Amino acid sequence: MKIWINGKLVPERDAKISVFDHGLLYGDGVFEGIRAYNGRVFLLDEHLARLWDSAKAIALNIPVTRKSMEKAVLETCRANRIRDGYIRLVVTRGVGTLGLNPYLCKKAQIIVIAGTIQLYPEELYRNGMAVVTVGTHRNMTEAVNPRIKSLNYLNNILAKIEAINSGVMECILLNPQGYVAEASGDNIFAVLGKTLTTPPTWCGALRGITRDAVMRLAAERGYEVREDVMTRYDLYVADEVFLTGTAAEIIGVTNIDRRPIGSGKPGPVTRELGAAFAAYAKGAGTPIPA
Repeated sequence: MKIWINGKLVPERDAKISVFDHGLLYGDGVFEGIRAYNGRVFLLDEHLARLWDSAKAIALNIPVTRKSMEKAVLETCRANRIRDGYIRLVVTRGVGTLGLNPYLCKKAQIIVIAGTIQLYPEELYRNGMAVVTVGTHRNMTEAVNPRIKSLNYLNNILAKIEAINSGVMECILLNPQGYVAEASGDNIFAVLGKTLTTPPTWCGALRGITRDAVMRLAAERGYEVREDVMTRYDLYVADEVFLTGTAAEIIGVTNIDRRPIGSGKPGPVTRELGAAFAAYAKGAGTPIPA
């Protein structure tokens, strides 16, 4: 595998960063997880826009243009012969001191990794997954705002630890007010009749790229799509619940806190939107050079 670091493609064994990089020392940086389908990088412009927004929110200057970043992503995919895969794009604050002062970091560092990923076993996509609500709350919006896709992912990891210790692979995080925010790595939707509801971003949800695509696809198919405050009750009594994310794509949730959801199997809306998303993803994106 070849890794892009600061303008150069290097073998994996030579892909190294300084121990003084603030991304390593403090989680000081931003990232994007991006998919490639059928020789195209899926919704690359949207991912780069979110990356720049996240960087702006933490006063991090990305030292290249968006066009140059696009080229780096595509070249890394080409070098690794990726047609269907997963791209991790990372921008760290760069090398600094052992102190917190980010302004002592002279230049941000850019890393692009292109490989493959399978977040959940295939059987869970067929049969649905069980999740639990965890005690770890989503970060307060004025602490580490969840809309910033930062390298500081400890909030998510603590929630994931609780989920795994409970015998499941995913969980639901509530915000400090007790409303549903999102899963540890995915957005969440509830289906009731012809209405899809997902938490608004101010409740602690990331504005997911897959989330937004699914909302558009659902609206095109005649569903009412709402962003609204949700409690666990709204999930428990829903006809269907599903998660969306770049790595997860669309996966049905069939049990929450030991309560079966709907029929206890992935429902027709989940299956319809999953198929629609798969078809859309194959044809939407920026072509990877041959």
